[in-house]
Amino acid sequence: MLRHGILNARLAGALARLGHTHQIVIADAGLPLPYGIPGCTIVDLTLVAGIPRFEQVLDAVLDAVVVDRAEAAIESQSLPAHEWIAARLDTVSLISHEQLKARLPETQLVVRTGESTPYANVILHCGVPF
Repeated sequence: MLRHGILNARLAGALARLGHTHQIVIADAGLPLPYGIPGCTIVDLTLVAGIPRFEQVLDAVLDAVVVDRAEAAIESQSLPAHEWIAARLDTVSLISHEQLKARLPETQLVVRTGESTPYANVILHCGVPF
């Protein structure tokens, strides 16, 4: 039994299988998920609207993995979601929401949250700890 860190077995296992350059998407409850894409694991943590929050899941994932860079929707720029992401990550590139959705099939892991704040989605690019 784990004492701390990510306790969800499916999420912990999926994170452990990631390597350098792999991509993780932390998604709000409304992002269309790429079901049926080979090589893409989807972990749906949504319980009810708003639970778990995007920030909570992002913090837990950032605690577990090394991130080289991130991408978020330019549409989020003046919204709370952008503030949440920018406060936690040094390097965030902005792309259109349509581009973000188009990149979902290239992603190795999508983690769906219960978040209902507009554009609360981020692509994290895995790095290495050395």
